[in-house]
Amino acid sequence: MSAGRPLGLTSTIPVEIVLAGGWTPVDLNNRFINDSDPAGLVQRAEDLGLPPTLCAWIKGIYAWCLAHPEVTAVVGVTRGDCSNTHALMELLSRAGRRVIPFDFPHGRNLADLCEQMARLAAALGADLDRAQQVQRELLPLRQDLERLDELTWREGRVSGWENHLWLVGASDFEGDPVAFHTRLQQFLVRAQGRPAARPRVRLGLLGVPPIISGLHQALAEMGAEVVFNEVPRQFAMLPPEPALDLAGQYARYTYPYDVFGRLADVQAQIERRALQGLLHYTQSFCWRQMQDLILRKELDLPMLTLEGDRVGPVDGRTRLRLEAFVEVLA
Repeated sequence: MSAGRPLGLTSTIPVEIVLAGGWTPVDLNNRFINDSDPAGLVQRAEDLGLPPTLCAWIKGIYAWCLAHPEVTAVVGVTRGDCSNTHALMELLSRAGRRVIPFDFPHGRNLADLCEQMARLAAALGADLDRAQQVQRELLPLRQDLERLDELTWREGRVSGWENHLWLVGASDFEGDPVAFHTRLQQFLVRAQGRPAARPRVRLGLLGVPPIISGLHQALAEMGAEVVFNEVPRQFAMLPPEPALDLAGQYARYTYPYDVFGRLADVQAQIERRALQGLLHYTQSFCWRQMQDLILRKELDLPMLTLEGDRVGPVDGRTRLRLEAFVEVLA
C-alpha cells in the first residue's frame, strides 16, 4: 500500500483497487470541505460560470481540482452518487484531467458490480487478487474504526463530531492507510481513558455529510449527542461477521443503492443504539431530498429535516429549530 500518483475520487469507491494499483486515493469532498477557504472555492466556481442553483459540493470540488493540477486523474461515480457528476467529469476532462467512470449497479447486482470493479482495475493497472489482499490488510484498521464507533454509541467516550471526522476520513484514509491507522490507534488510547458521557438525548444523523459546520458541536451544547452518523459509517466499511469478499463488501454498502437498503440499516441501528430522535440532513439542489418523504413515513421516530446550501456555521434559525427539537425529546 505504498503511496503513488494521486487519484481524485468524487465519492467512495473500492479503495482497495486504488491502493492495489499503486495510486494515492484523494477524496475530493474531504479536500474541498477541509480547504482553508471552502466558501472561496464555491465562489471561484461561480465566477467561472457555474450557477448558484447547483450543489455547492460539486462547485467546490471543481474549483479545488482546478487549483490542484497534480491530481491528473479522477474517478467519477456516475451512478449511485450525484447526478451532476456526469457534467463535472466533462468539465474536468476539458481541463485536461483523465476521467474514469465507476457505476454502482441498480439492485446491487453482484455480477454487474464485479464487472465494474474489473473495469476499474484495468483502468488503474491494478490486479484484483492484489485488491483482495489489500482488503485483508485493511481489516485491522476497519476493526479499530468499529471500536471507535462503539466508543461513541456504547460508552460515550468519543463525541459524535470526532466519530464523524474519523469515519469520513476512512473514505481515502487521508491518502495513507498506515499513517491513518497509527493516528487512529493513538486516538483510541486517549479516548478509552476518558470518563463516559451521558447525553440527555441520543440522536442519529441521516443523509450526506453536512456542509454546515459546527452542527455536532451545537447539539452537544444543548445536551444532545449524535451517536449514529449514518453515511460516514457506511463510508468506513465497518467489517461484518462473517467476513465478505471485496464485491460483497461493496454490495453491502448502502449509500449508492436504493433508499430501502438504507432504511433497513437505519431501523436496525435505531434499536441497537437506543436512538431517541433523528436528524435528516439534505443538500440544496440534491435529488436525495425526495427520499425524505420515504424516511419520514417508514421510520417510527421523531425526525427533524435540515437543509444546507453553502459552506458556513449553524445559523440562528437552525439553532432555534435544533433547540426546540432537543427539548421536546428530552
